[in-house]
Amino acid sequence: MSDILKSVHKTASGLKKSGVIDKTTMRKFDALCLTSVHEFTPEQVRNLRLKYNLSQPVFAQYLNVSDKLVKKWEQGDSSPRGAALKMLTLAEQKGLEVIA
Repeated sequence: MSDILKSVHKTASGLKKSGVIDKTTMRKFDALCLTSVHEFTPEQVRNLRLKYNLSQPVFAQYLNVSDKLVKKWEQGDSSPRGAALKMLTLAEQKGLEVIA
């Protein structure tokens, strides 16, 4: 989350506590602060893994998937979806340590 978005979220949280904004509006602010995912090409998956100097089996453990699935992603036989896609995005944007 960017520093600006953090400040906006902190302000919105304070406004909710003081009763100025309601729970529904706060949920909208919360949703804005979530990490948005994007599709990964086979090259992007491989480059992310290599950025951290990991083998496919070790990278797969970080993502809680099989090494065969990581291999399929890197060969273009399959694409990351669901929770794995979110984990890849978090690792890309915030570092591997956030999913460790």
